Amino acid sequence: MSSPLSELLQDRQLAEQLLSESQTRGFITAMAAAPHLINPSEWLAFMWGGEETSPFASHEELETYANAIVEIWNQTREALLTGTWQWPADCALDDKELVSEATREFSEGMLQGWQLARDDWETLMPEDSEDNALLGGVLLCFSLLYDPENAMEALAQEGADNLAQFEEIFHSVPTMVCGLTLRAQALVEAQQ
Repeated sequence: MSSPLSELLQDRQLAEQLLSESQTRGFITAMAAAPHLINPSEWLAFMWGGEETSPFASHEELETYANAIVEIWNQTREALLTGTWQWPADCALDDKELVSEATREFSEGMLQGWQLARDDWETLMPEDSEDNALLGGVLLCFSLLYDPENAMEALAQEGADNLAQFEEIFHSVPTMVCGLTLRAQALVEAQQ
């Protein structure tokens, strides 16, 4: 069954101007995990490169897209806060490329989204805090999954069984992202 987002991205012209579905889901996951909620109206334009004018032919098309984004955000936020978030179905390891293209794109979107909430994260989990290690671990995992070739090289230099390490990293991401989101939520609530 295809989602409203998938249907919109079937339009070749829109697909060329918008983030791919995997990049979009990664970006939305970063926004859903953010310690302070950022209204989608503040970041929706990043889905088409930050241009002031959206690439949609009609207001209805933009509204359908925005509703699809908000629906994914709602589902993702709930999954993160209940500890049930998992990689999207098309994100996987790959024997030849180490990770699927969808995993690489999801990781890219996640890292792009993190940049928008970076100040909130760094304020909540400053560099010298224990919580910063969790944040750093999550970001490192996504960086490795975005650029697996260099990750394998780095792991080999450390003398690690790189493929096993890589699989472990991939499989630990859902737990780490949920844990990071829950920890951020607890810290925000403690400050209020």
